[in-house]
Amino acid sequence: MSKRPRSQLEQDTPGAVRCETRPQPPQLFRSGDRMEVCGHSLQFQEHGSPLVVNEVPEAAENYRKLFQEMLDTLKEKLQAAKIILGDEQERMVMMQKEEQNFKEMIESEYRIRIRLMTKENGMNLRSVQGRFNLNLRQASQNQLMEFATNLKEKFQETLQRLNFLGRENMKKLKESEVRLSEQICSLQQITVELEKKCRQPASVLLQNAKYALERSESLLYQFLQPAQITDLSLCQITGMSKMLKVLQRPITLDPRTAHPYLVLSEDLRSLRLRNVQRGVPGHPERFDFSATVLGVQSFTSGQHYWEVDVGKAAQWQLGVHRSSAVRNSSGNKVLLTGSLMGTDHTFWAFPPFRRVSLREQVHRVGVFLDYEYEQISFYDAAKSSLIYNFSYLAFQGALRPIFSLSISSGGVNSDSLSICLPYVSPCNDTVSPQPSSV
Repeated sequence: MSKRPRSQLEQDTPGAVRCETRPQPPQLFRSGDRMEVCGHSLQFQEHGSPLVVNEVPEAAENYRKLFQEMLDTLKEKLQAAKIILGDEQERMVMMQKEEQNFKEMIESEYRIRIRLMTKENGMNLRSVQGRFNLNLRQASQNQLMEFATNLKEKFQETLQRLNFLGRENMKKLKESEVRLSEQICSLQQITVELEKKCRQPASVLLQNAKYALERSESLLYQFLQPAQITDLSLCQITGMSKMLKVLQRPITLDPRTAHPYLVLSEDLRSLRLRNVQRGVPGHPERFDFSATVLGVQSFTSGQHYWEVDVGKAAQWQLGVHRSSAVRNSSGNKVLLTGSLMGTDHTFWAFPPFRRVSLREQVHRVGVFLDYEYEQISFYDAAKSSLIYNFSYLAFQGALRPIFSLSISSGGVNSDSLSICLPYVSPCNDTVSPQPSSV
C-alpha cells in the first residue's frame, strides 16, 4: 500500500488534551439536605431536594467560563474528528487501489517468471544438442512442469495472503469510520448543549452543571485514534529468476547526454555529483534540467537486465528513457526513485507517481526490460525480491537506460551511482545475452 505521511492531527489531536490550567468551579457539596457554595447559602429546588445556594451569580459565572473553555476545546476536537474521518474514508479508497495494484504486480511477475523459466529450459536443451535424446527431453519437460506447478502454488499463496490482509485492513478502517462517526455525533450534541448552557440565566445554568461538565470531560478525554492497518509490503514477492543474470547487459554511460554537474568515470560505469558545473560542449541530447545521464545502449526488442549500486546515493532515479522524445519531459520515462532522509527511506514509481512500500534500504537495484511484452521490473538485487513492476507500457521506438542524482541546494554532495558488471558464470554452457542496437 501505498503508505501515506502521518497527518499532523494524529500527532497533536485534541483527544489528548487535559484541562489542567482551566479555572476550577466553586466547591459544591451537600450538607444534609442543603447545598452550600463558598460557605454561603440560598434556598432553591433541584431533583426534588431542597437545596440552598448563596451568591449564585458568582458560581454561575465561574461555571459559564468553564463551559466556554470546554466548548472551545470540544469544537477543536470535533473539527479534528471530521478531518480524521475524511482521512479514514480516503484510506479505504487508497487501500483498495493498492491491493489491486499489488495483485497486478504479483500476476505480472508470475508471467515473467514462467517466460524466463521456459526460455531457460530451451537454452539448456540447446546446450546439449550433441547428446540429445528423448529421455533427456522428457526429463527436462517434467522438470519444467514441476517447477511451474511449485511456482504457481507459491504465487497463489501470496495472492491469498494479500487478499486476507486486504480484508483485515478494510475491516479495521470501517470500524474506525463507525467509531469516529459516533464520536462526531456525540461531540456535535454536547457542543449544542454547551452553547445553550452558556446562554442560560444563572439559576438555570447551575442546574445539572456538574453532570454537564463530567459528560463534556468524558468526551474530551476520548482519543481520536486512526485505524492501525498492516502494510501490504508483507506480501513482497521474493526470489528472482536465474535467467536475469544470463540476460544482464554491460551498460555504459553516454557522456554526450550527461548534465554538467555530473562526473563520469573513465570506464563510463559510474557517475557522481560535483559542486560546480563542468565546462562541456553543447549537445542536443545533453540534459540541462536534472542531473541525468543516459546509457549508450538502446533497445528496440528482446529482454535485457542491468544492475546499479545505489548504496552511496541519498537520492537517485533509475529506469528507461524513450530516446526519441523531448529530453527533459517527464512523460518519456519509466522510473523508480529512492530517497534517504535521516534514517527514513522512501521509494516512488512513475508513471503514475505512486509510493512504493518497502521496509528496508535498497543497496543494489536490478532493472529488467521485456520489450515485446511491454514490461519493466525493478528488483532489490541484493535481497532477490521484487520492488515494483510496470505492465502494458505501449513501447514505441528505442529505449535507453537512464540514471539520475539529486542536485543539492547547498553544501557538499558526494552521491554516486555505479553500474554493476554482468555476472560471469564458470560454466561453459552459459549462453550470452541477446545483442542490443547501439
